[in-house]
Amino acid sequence: MQNETNVPHSESEVLNGAAPLDYLGIIKIEGEDAAKFIHGQLTHDFSLLGLEQARLAALCSPKGRMLASFIGYKDAQGNIFLICHKDLIATTMKRLSMFVLRAKARLSDVTASFKLYGLAGDAIFPASAEASTPWSKMHPSDAVVINLYPVLGVPRQLWIGSLSATPPNGTGLSQNIWLWSEVRSGVATICSAVADMLVPQMLNYESVGGINFKKGCYPGQEVVARSQFRGTIKRRAFVVHSAAELKIGDLVYGATDAEQECATVVQAAAAPGGGFDAIISGQLAAIEQGQLHLASANGADVTLLNLGYKLLEDI
Repeated sequence: MQNETNVPHSESEVLNGAAPLDYLGIIKIEGEDAAKFIHGQLTHDFSLLGLEQARLAALCSPKGRMLASFIGYKDAQGNIFLICHKDLIATTMKRLSMFVLRAKARLSDVTASFKLYGLAGDAIFPASAEASTPWSKMHPSDAVVINLYPVLGVPRQLWIGSLSATPPNGTGLSQNIWLWSEVRSGVATICSAVADMLVPQMLNYESVGGINFKKGCYPGQEVVARSQFRGTIKRRAFVVHSAAELKIGDLVYGATDAEQECATVVQAAAAPGGGFDAIISGQLAAIEQGQLHLASANGADVTLLNLGYKLLEDI
C-alpha cells in the first residue's frame, strides 16, 4: 500500500470557528408514528433513539445502494429531523412518502425554518468526554448541537437552530474550509451525483456508526447484511490527496489495470495547504497495490492520507 501522507499541521490550525452551511437541508417527520415509520426505512435504529443521541443513517434502494444519507435526531415532542444535502430533499421526500401508507407520520421540508452551522476548535460547545463522542447530542439554549468526527485532533460539531436563535460564537469559518474538514473526517455524505451507486459499507458506514445490524427490516437490508456477514465487500472508503483538482465522480486508476478504474471520488474539497483532498470508494486489492492516478493510469498522482478512524473487524 502507498505510504500514508499526513496533512501539514498548519492545515489543522485553519479549522477554527463557525461556518454557515447553506448546502444542507432538513426533513421533518411528525406524528405519533414518526420514529416507527423512519425506523423501517433507514439503516439505523430510530425506535430507541434518545434525546442525547443523533444517528448517521442511509436510505437504500432494494439493491442496497445508498440513495441518501442523513444525520438524524429526535426532539422532545417526538418529531424526527433528517439533515441531508439540499439536492436530495425533493427526491428523498417523494420516495419516503411512498411508504407512509397508513402510518401516522407527515413529512415536510423545513429547511427554510432553520439555520445550520459547522463548529470547530474554539467555537465548539464544551462537553464531558462521554458527551463529546461522535453522534452524541446536546441542547445549549435554543439550539441542537451534534458532535461529529474530529479532524487532525480538532473537535467538530453541527449546530442547528431556529431562525430566531442566536448564531453560535466563533471567528468566521469559511464553508470551503468546513467542506474540506468533512472530507478529512473520512465520513462521507451522499449528494445526488453519487446517489444509487454504493452499498453503505463501501463508505465504511459500519465503522462510523451508520448501520445497526440488529434492527428490523428496511429497504436493502438483505443486501447490506449479506455483504457484511459473507465478507463480500471489496470496496472501502479512503481519504486521498492530489496536487490536481479532484471532483465528485472523477475516476481513479491503479497500477494493476490501466484499462479499468479502481475507485471513484465521492466527496472532494480544496485543501488549505494546496491541492485537493477527497474521499474515494475504491477496490481494496487495487488500493493495496498503490500507485494511484487520476483519470488514467498516467494521470496525476493520488496519495493516501490517514483515514482518522479504524475499520471495525467485528460487528
